[in-house]
Amino acid sequence: MEKETALIEAILYLEGDPLDEASLARIAGLPKDGVKAALEALENRYSHEDSGVELTRIGGGILISPKKEYWNTLKERYGKKNESRLSRAALETLSIIAYSQPITRSEIEAIRGVQADTMIRLLVERELIREVGKKDVPGKPIQYGTTKAFLKLFRLESIADLPKLTDREAERFEPEPSE
Repeated sequence: MEKETALIEAILYLEGDPLDEASLARIAGLPKDGVKAALEALENRYSHEDSGVELTRIGGGILISPKKEYWNTLKERYGKKNESRLSRAALETLSIIAYSQPITRSEIEAIRGVQADTMIRLLVERELIREVGKKDVPGKPIQYGTTKAFLKLFRLESIADLPKLTDREAERFEPEPSE
């Protein structure tokens, strides 16, 4: 069992993106129950105080990442992949999409009160959002939603893990009524 655990650990170390258990089983050539046991052994190993890493579940996959208590110290250096930080406007657009998805460009613009083309293009280029379909209205506008890269960046297992909004905060994510 120790060799299987070491193999799964090495795979998770080498992969940059979260992997689900089926992918781990395929890559390692192990049965799924062997992968489950290896993951449990790793979680147990990493739970000790002398470990700086933990298994993190993001978007249905698993990866090795720094423990949350060390992340604030490390994120300035390691939290971005040589990309500039997102601007306030980009973060605002991203939060609107995250909380309101699926959402169209015109709906984003109605909430922000300014054009969103540039911000949408930037977020698509950074792979934080993607096209998720077309709205069933005349013109069939593209709808956007967040990606696994978004979940990874914000260390979320799923979109349901976003901080809950108060009623007042939620009102900000509703489009202004057009007159």
